[in-house]
Amino acid sequence: MARQSPEATIAGVLTFPENSQATSPAMIIMHGSGGIIPGREGAWAERLNRMGVATFVVDSFTPRGFSATGDDQSRLPLAASIADALSALQLLATHPGIDPNRIGIMGFSKGGQLALYTTLEPFRRAVIRDDVHFALHIAFYASCSIPYLAEQTTKAPILFLLGREDDFTPADHCRRYAAFFEQKGSPIEFHVLDGAHHGFDLPTPLKFLPRAQTARNCGLDIILEPEVTAQRWDTGTLIAPMEIKPYLRTCMQRGASYGGNTEALAVAIDQVSKSILRYLKPDH
Repeated sequence: MARQSPEATIAGVLTFPENSQATSPAMIIMHGSGGIIPGREGAWAERLNRMGVATFVVDSFTPRGFSATGDDQSRLPLAASIADALSALQLLATHPGIDPNRIGIMGFSKGGQLALYTTLEPFRRAVIRDDVHFALHIAFYASCSIPYLAEQTTKAPILFLLGREDDFTPADHCRRYAAFFEQKGSPIEFHVLDGAHHGFDLPTPLKFLPRAQTARNCGLDIILEPEVTAQRWDTGTLIAPMEIKPYLRTCMQRGASYGGNTEALAVAIDQVSKSILRYLKPDH
């Protein structure tokens, strides 16, 4: 399956559970800055299929001619990635084997940001003209240092899964963002997993990535409505749109740890399963 746009044709792999009947709930899976990684997106698709959920793993990078953006996030504008996720939702909602009211989104790192930003109505309305929206948002180790804010959200439930030892996208930054979504009406599950670093669900040992670009020392709210403005956390100073990039150049850093933790993965699987049973399969 693919969705055509003037810029690119973005593809995804759709997989249904065995012996699925009638219409299935579904989960759109968005990769992070490292692209689709062996042992992560595919592994989660298999787990979700076993839970009775269809999966659509979206590849935002390969069709555009690159494989990663971890060392240069400007390679793909965040707005394009948000559009990919919402276009995937719009497309999947038309599939006769999918229940359009039971489609969730799961993302990792930058994909975790997409899982959060797709709750914001200004982004959703820019792509989707009807009332189709995600029924569940699951964000794995998302960066919350430069969050987007809006007056209106979909109020859909959100599951945050974060690593206590994460020096790439610190968990504490997401506490502010979770409070924002809760104030807007979203049911929130917030879990910081002991001993877990960035990428804790990967089947790879911990390693240090010296070129990884991290916003861990940034603190900037980007407010979408009524017009785009930004406000620094530390000073409360409002920043004009043209001043955002200069600020980011002062706070962005390089170098972070990355690797799996089997205990944290087990907790994450349990929490994802509980959220799916509650929000995507409430009759089971």
